[in-house]
Amino acid sequence: MLEYYPLIIGAILGAAGLSAALFSILHYRSQIRQLEQTLDEFESKMTDSGFLDLADEESPAPRKAAPAILSDMAEKRESKLVSRLSHILKRTSLNETHALKERDQVTSLLSDLSHQLKTPLSNIVMYTELLSEGGLSTEEQKSFLSETRRQSEKMQWLMKNMLKASQLEQGILSFSAGYTTIKPTIGKAVSSVYARAAKKDIHIEMEEFPDRRLYHNPKWTVEALGNILDNAIKYSPAGSTVTIRLLPLELYTRIEIEDQGMGISPAHYNDIFKRFYREEQASQTEGNGLGLYLSQLILNKEKGYITAAAGRDGGACFQIFLLNEV
Repeated sequence: MLEYYPLIIGAILGAAGLSAALFSILHYRSQIRQLEQTLDEFESKMTDSGFLDLADEESPAPRKAAPAILSDMAEKRESKLVSRLSHILKRTSLNETHALKERDQVTSLLSDLSHQLKTPLSNIVMYTELLSEGGLSTEEQKSFLSETRRQSEKMQWLMKNMLKASQLEQGILSFSAGYTTIKPTIGKAVSSVYARAAKKDIHIEMEEFPDRRLYHNPKWTVEALGNILDNAIKYSPAGSTVTIRLLPLELYTRIEIEDQGMGISPAHYNDIFKRFYREEQASQTEGNGLGLYLSQLILNKEKGYITAAAGRDGGACFQIFLLNEV
């Protein structure tokens, strides 16, 4: 009987070892399941919070080494968890980068807006102080009240268009576009600036052209063209002419708005479309450098674009390109 004791003891130890191995496997798998459940909950919260989805991104290579006791299935589950953890880290990093970018954009917007509002706000304060002191003639009171109103309208225009430009940049504000006739759109843009042109005795001449269907949104394109026309009128001398012409090309149609003003230095053809940029020679003329910037944003949303060049008889020529109907 004694001779069987070693065998019995060996069997008992083997069974204990097998039980321990099975327990380790079950415990490992239990931990994996718990980790998977935790990741599911975390990913769900991340998605609800608006984190970027990188599900289509390439997964990192799985770890090569795994405990010999684990099956191929366990190795795959482990690799899958590594991949998911990697995705979460990347998504968190991208979200942080996105948040920092938004913060910088908001800071820049507030800084620009503060700078632009400083002058009209100071003027309003000055005029109201003069009015409150009394002793002004009726004509002086009317003049100061009129100027106060003009400065207030300028502030309102700046705030509205700065917000509009920012929303277009961020994709918060969007609009649909399609192929529709361009002549009525140009006509409405001319009507929007006609009074300002008449006040300076500037003639707006539109060369005759057959109507064409171009890819644009009439309402927004009227605003874009109106800003460009307003810019031409603002920097042109009294009694001059602003010419509008249309030139069909293979893929695009080019709309030219040419003035007889001070012109633009070739070195600054691209700069004039930057937010609040103004050439030194234009500093004596009232403006804020926002109209052309907004026009460019609108045209880009319509798959079009705008460039600047020298006019045929001096001045500047703005070239707007809109897609032809196929």
